[in-house]
Amino acid sequence: MRDFKQITDFIKDTFPGNNHIPLHAPVFNGNEKKYVIETIDSTFVSSVGAFVNKFEEMMCEITGAKFAIAIVNGTSALHLSLILAGVEESDEVLSQSLTFIATCNAISYLKATPVFIDIDRDTLGMSPFALADFLKQNIELRKDGFAYNKQTNKRVKACIPMHTFGFPCRVKEIAELCAAYNIVLIEDAAESIGSYYLEKHTGLFGLMGTFSFNGNKTVTCGGGGAIITNSAEIAAKAKHLSTQAKVPHPWSFIHDEIGFNYRMPNINAAMACAQLEQLHDFVDNKRKLAKLYADFFDTIDIQYVKEISDSKANYWLNTILFDTKEERDAFLEFANANGVMSRPVWQLMHTLPMFNTSFNTDLSNSIWIADRLVNIPSSVRS
Repeated sequence: MRDFKQITDFIKDTFPGNNHIPLHAPVFNGNEKKYVIETIDSTFVSSVGAFVNKFEEMMCEITGAKFAIAIVNGTSALHLSLILAGVEESDEVLSQSLTFIATCNAISYLKATPVFIDIDRDTLGMSPFALADFLKQNIELRKDGFAYNKQTNKRVKACIPMHTFGFPCRVKEIAELCAAYNIVLIEDAAESIGSYYLEKHTGLFGLMGTFSFNGNKTVTCGGGGAIITNSAEIAAKAKHLSTQAKVPHPWSFIHDEIGFNYRMPNINAAMACAQLEQLHDFVDNKRKLAKLYADFFDTIDIQYVKEISDSKANYWLNTILFDTKEERDAFLEFANANGVMSRPVWQLMHTLPMFNTSFNTDLSNSIWIADRLVNIPSSVRS
């Protein structure tokens, strides 16, 4: 049995002065209070205001996208992106079993069905190799120009790979496969603000990318999300639908289709802008923490998950892999009982009652990782 105390002592020394070390606590050292007070004083605290516009501009500057749309949260950003991609009832959407449930919930809102593709062990994200095998064996392009699953006879309209814990997956290769089969690529970049693959920010490889700014993310505004895209048409449609599909008019209420109350409030955008101003420092801080962890776990022969070549990860959540599920569970019990918050990965989607009849590929890597993975404290350090 490993010396778990050696691990928790190192984490406590890395985060000194804390009796209980959280997994990922927010840090508010910038203009958060100043901007929120400005918003309150302006009285524009809802979905219209200067900080909403500023947030969108900053997201474009940071990611390199031509357009960004401020959304109320990451799940809503996914839902709206699927609508914009043309996903309809009974369609299939390619996803991962190892993902946060929001990905699959958003698919289900449209009465579409997820199909689970296996991951790569080194990225924790969708494997282009598993995807290529699935497409070759199961998918055909029909006369209408769309891809169909020969086993279910359902249209495959979209693909949502996830950049798990901020580690970029091999998304360029996934994008090329999706393009060959006329499948819309939407990146679930909820956890990967500040992460890059092949020197390109996550979220830019497909038609759209979605982000989350929940309370535990690298950048937070309590809630909040965003869609980025290089398509002017998609951007205009996203903004229109996210504001209840209201047609601009100086005084009349005109709505021309079913819309959604998905616009990020200005008061949240104010906090988000202050956080985005610190993104470079946050990521630099987290990457230094990752180096400390990597060096330590190398000395005790525990596998520490690192970014793959040609990528730059924000290391949102630092991740280690134990040899067995039993060892993982023993560590989780010890660490949490001793003031070091740690957690396993989410329960695999294909094992949940809502999704256990969904079509899937061989998920050996997903199962192997889920049995061994632990997230350890990853906050920005003072």
